[in-house]
Amino acid sequence: MIPVANPITEPADFDQRCRKRGLQWLNRNPDTKRPADYWSEFRAELAVGFQDRCGFGAMWISSGTVDHFVSCSENRLKAYEWSNYRYLDGWINSSKSKKRSQDLLDPFEVGEGWFEIELPSLQLKLTDAVPPEYRRRADYTLRNLPIRDDERLIRQRRAWYELYEQGKLTLDGLREKAPLIAAAVEKHTAGKA
Repeated sequence: MIPVANPITEPADFDQRCRKRGLQWLNRNPDTKRPADYWSEFRAELAVGFQDRCGFGAMWISSGTVDHFVSCSENRLKAYEWSNYRYLDGWINSSKSKKRSQDLLDPFEVGEGWFEIELPSLQLKLTDAVPPEYRRRADYTLRNLPIRDDERLIRQRRAWYELYEQGKLTLDGLREKAPLIAAAVEKHTAGKA
């Protein structure tokens, strides 16, 4: 996880096309479990705000999903709130479906240097930079979402790292697509000096 600029500018037509429309839908359908999806048409704008990187995986993804940080089952009234959306890889989004938002560290809360990638394992870990008031949720997030050492993310991290190692991607390019791996490379290089 890496810091994400917050707030992300709400699209000009979001209020009319999603929020108002969605709240009208909720009023007409109070007993329906899953709200109507009026948010997906704003996925591209959300992706720009996250620099096309997954909010939890912290790497470039080609086609993320709109995640409701506070799930619809937790609070239906947040289903159509722009400030409740996060850009996530679909399978990571699915993995948090049964988790309570108050237990998770919000990508918008993450500070610089709170997480790092270890080389050569490519596992994600917490650093001592995580303030005490965020530590419990950061640890819970790392242990309960598949972001620490899930093979799907390890393979993706390895692919970015190998592109860099093979000279096919500059350090600046790596920093743009997978900033935690770039930071790990820089730390590893500094340790050799």
